Amino acid sequence: MLEGWITQMRKGLVEYCVLTVLRRGESHGYELVQALRQIEALAVSESTVYPILARLRAEKFLKVREEPSDAGGPPRRVFALTALGRVRLAEMHAYLGELDHALAELRKTTPGEK
Repeated sequence: MLEGWITQMRKGLVEYCVLTVLRRGESHGYELVQALRQIEALAVSESTVYPILARLRAEKFLKVREEPSDAGGPPRRVFALTALGRVRLAEMHAYLGELDHALAELRKTTPGEK
């Protein structure tokens, strides 16, 4: 079923998209979710993004600082790329370029095909 394939593709791209958004600078988790929701084809939710943020932090691709909440609630977490995270993003970007090129070649028709 196409839906299952689409779901797997989305899961694989969310990490790249999170790192790409953070390339612009620091962001709260909620802001990240909102930025990714702008990409309708990703169909992300908080329950998708927050576990990825936690894993990326554990893998040292992200750093986190806390700042006081405007509403007096618990501190808000602010995420940013580490140097290692910037390297990871560059590697992912390069691979996606290679993959895009390979897929474009694959989609080309051979002589005699339509």
